Amino acid sequence: MSTAVLADLLPAATASRARVRDAALIVGGAALTGVAAQLSVPVPGSPVPVTGQTFAVLLVGASLGPARALTSMLLYLLAGMAGMPWFAEGQSGTAMPSFGFVIGMMLAAAAVGALARRGGDRTVLRTVGTMAVGTAIIYAVGVPYLAVATGMSAAEAVDAGLVPFLIGDALKAALAMGALPAAWHLVGRRG
Repeated sequence: MSTAVLADLLPAATASRARVRDAALIVGGAALTGVAAQLSVPVPGSPVPVTGQTFAVLLVGASLGPARALTSMLLYLLAGMAGMPWFAEGQSGTAMPSFGFVIGMMLAAAAVGALARRGGDRTVLRTVGTMAVGTAIIYAVGVPYLAVATGMSAAEAVDAGLVPFLIGDALKAALAMGALPAAWHLVGRRG
């Protein structure tokens, strides 16, 4: 079953206008993620801060669908690697212990987009599941990378890179649970 994502509802009268729309959405998603990454709060005992980045990535994934979301996060990743200071706390490059989370965000955006394409963002319960999958992907890449990058044991990496963020991620999921189904309700489509 394939269905529309929110970005598909934006009109484009011709194929060339659709490409321009998609390019703007891709750049906009990367920029939103970069701005959200600057909403950063250090976590005592962890080299990974709490940011708005995860929320932006999951919203970009659900709103843009898998291909545009993956491209948007790839742009975010490559620009940050090239020196754009828009990773958490204004960082760039690859020499940071939280870089694995950025890689995971790219994969999570694509997965969330694929689930949204199947209606995973249309109701509160489906949105919870969709956001949980995306968040799990981010942790599945970020926590092992953190362990390798810092020399932490697996347990230490879980304590520093996962446990302190669970409550914040639950709050972000709650925001998405309200925002995405409400957006669909506003445009008059539910699935």
